[in-house]
Amino acid sequence: MVKKKKRSIELSSKEILFSFEETPSKVIRFYPHNMTVDIVQGYSTSTHKEHKNIPFAHLPKSVKKIIKPN
Repeated sequence: MVKKKKRSIELSSKEILFSFEETPSKVIRFYPHNMTVDIVQGYSTSTHKEHKNIPFAHLPKSVKKIIKPN
């Protein structure tokens, strides 16, 4: 029997916060197969929230240590 790999890892409960393009951002989900993450940009302001999918390599080193893809 072949074990299926997870398509994404939910990280919204971990409250991983960082600054991306000079706006506060929060990591929502990590996709190990694509090495990308979903983020919410501008999470602190209730009027303007933008969801983005960015490459894992564009994250700050401190955030990468928390996620640990390996």
